Amino acid sequence: MSNMPEWLRTAVFYQIYPQSFRDANADGVGDFDGIIEKLDYIRGLGCDGIWLNPCFESPFGDAGYDVADYYKTAPRYGTNGDLCRLFDEAHARGMHVLLDLVPGHTSVRHEWFRESCRAERNEYTDRYIWTDSVWTEPDGMACIRGISERDGSCAVNFFSHQPALNYGFYRPDPQKPWQQPTDGEGPKKTLSAMIDVMRYWLSLGCDGFRVDMAGSLVKHDEDGRGTVALWKKVRAFLDREFPDAAMISEWGEPDKSLEGGFHMDFLLHFGPSHYNDLFRCGSPYFCGHGDASEFVRRYTSSLEKTEGRGLICIPSGNHDMDRLARTVTGVQAKIAFLFLLTVPGAPFIYYGDEIGMRYVDGLASVEGGYERTGSRSPMQWGRGKNAGFGNSDAEALYIPLDPDENRPNVEDEEADGDSLLSEVKRQIKLRREHPALSNTGRIEFLYAEKNAYPLAYIRELDGERLTVVLNPSDVDASFEFAAATAEVVYTVGGAPRCGDGRMTVPAMSAAVCRVM
Repeated sequence: MSNMPEWLRTAVFYQIYPQSFRDANADGVGDFDGIIEKLDYIRGLGCDGIWLNPCFESPFGDAGYDVADYYKTAPRYGTNGDLCRLFDEAHARGMHVLLDLVPGHTSVRHEWFRESCRAERNEYTDRYIWTDSVWTEPDGMACIRGISERDGSCAVNFFSHQPALNYGFYRPDPQKPWQQPTDGEGPKKTLSAMIDVMRYWLSLGCDGFRVDMAGSLVKHDEDGRGTVALWKKVRAFLDREFPDAAMISEWGEPDKSLEGGFHMDFLLHFGPSHYNDLFRCGSPYFCGHGDASEFVRRYTSSLEKTEGRGLICIPSGNHDMDRLARTVTGVQAKIAFLFLLTVPGAPFIYYGDEIGMRYVDGLASVEGGYERTGSRSPMQWGRGKNAGFGNSDAEALYIPLDPDENRPNVEDEEADGDSLLSEVKRQIKLRREHPALSNTGRIEFLYAEKNAYPLAYIRELDGERLTVVLNPSDVDASFEFAAATAEVVYTVGGAPRCGDGRMTVPAMSAAVCRVM
């Protein structure tokens, strides 16, 4: 981890969905000024990093993941200058801000795409993946066609309004000249253009990027080798010009992303990670009737493959998942957070998860959210108008509020020492006070048997060695444990007991211990 920025070794992140965080100008949509207003809250929580979801100009067909101009912020959030002021205000509080980089596709309204649609050849003709005939679909990819002067179909990455940028094909078919190699002029110019975007925002004070769909750029790249090579070129640029910039990938395969030069990779809620086994499945482990063994097996395997090159992140959630509180509540939520805040990798807390914000059922899709819309409702700051989100008319809100009058809110939970918010603050403080619990500390699992409780592991760094035990089930649970005593450093619920070669963890409890 020699190239990791020093600040990332201890960072705790807070993810902000800007549309829904805080509306300072009463138009129903969150904005940069609203985020600045709440920086002290985030810092008081214990977080010193922010991941800001896409905030660039966009038609918002996919909540900003359809970028129309990488160099201009969306006017509804504020100006470029307002975003720079957010950087400055964060830095003044010892905080760092990551922007959400979307390098794989743009909006159909991006000027690059408009120019690429022209019949005459120009600078942007090869900026996207076009076939050579409107009747030909790109292999294995959806496409849009019949909308351009040029003859051809354009590959898309996700929604039909998100044309795929051209970084080349790892093994292009020689019979299909539209499949350009990764070292072709089109793919090289695309990468150069994206590096220019990164350089622009880093020069203005951005501290790095969370990269959307980072593993998807090179096409027909089943083993990821072409995409790894591409990101190595980006890493070389960053090492030369911005060595303190953090790079965090949405890839879900840490052995590849970290080899490519990312500092950290997210475990995803889809794919092989078994992340959902813990929080979001029919029987989540942290609901007390689930299985964590496959997650631990995959997680341990991923750690081994990374060979110490970087970090793996296990987030509380994000804008694409059901809210944590849809499945995990009460004491079990506190135990789940103790897990999230005592494992390696920088923790990421999705806005509102720290107060137990609920998934809002039955909402119509907003900006391409569909079933995800219920996890993107306005932040609940208090009991005032619009739960303190802003002073607009309720009808103007970007997404409706949780209609329950007893919805959780920051104001109430700050006044309650037993609230989830108070618990999360204490746990972040615990993490910061103990080197073994930091982002780079080693982890060794002691007990993670199939369909069994507790979950137990050791964290170790700089001579400190701590044991973490978690039992969200409704019965006491025990496992073989050689030590005769264990000093409890922190507990949720009752303290564990040692004796006769075992440790017993009371029902609905968790602890961090120093073995004597």
